Amino acid sequence: QVQLVESGGGLVQAGGSLRLSCAASGFISGSNTVGWYRQAPGKQRDLVASITSVGVTNYADSVKGRFAISRDNAKNTVYLQMNSLKPDDTAVYYCRRSDYRGDYWGQGTQVTVSS
Repeated sequence: QVQLVESGGGLVQAGGSLRLSCAASGFISGSNTVGWYRQAPGKQRDLVASITSVGVTNYADSVKGRFAISRDNAKNTVYLQMNSLKPDDTAVYYCRRSDYRGDYWGQGTQVTVSS
């Protein structure tokens, strides 16, 4: 099994920045894709950004140019650098790791952006 732990959330003013981390432990597969998702109250959970094990990235239109996803395979950690944050970015952010065995989710970290 794989365990995921997210960290780095918090309260920030609009225009500020945060960096989220998703650390994986357990039986790690070298070939995987990690995605960051977010869920605001009363809304569905949506993909924010994803990155494959070889570094191919994908972003939701709403965060392009503001967020950057990266990974350190030696540390089994994926990062989400969030800049120019807006109140609409407020949500619980989850990471999901997908490999040949299935999907694994973290517990989520709260991001709150004040106006």
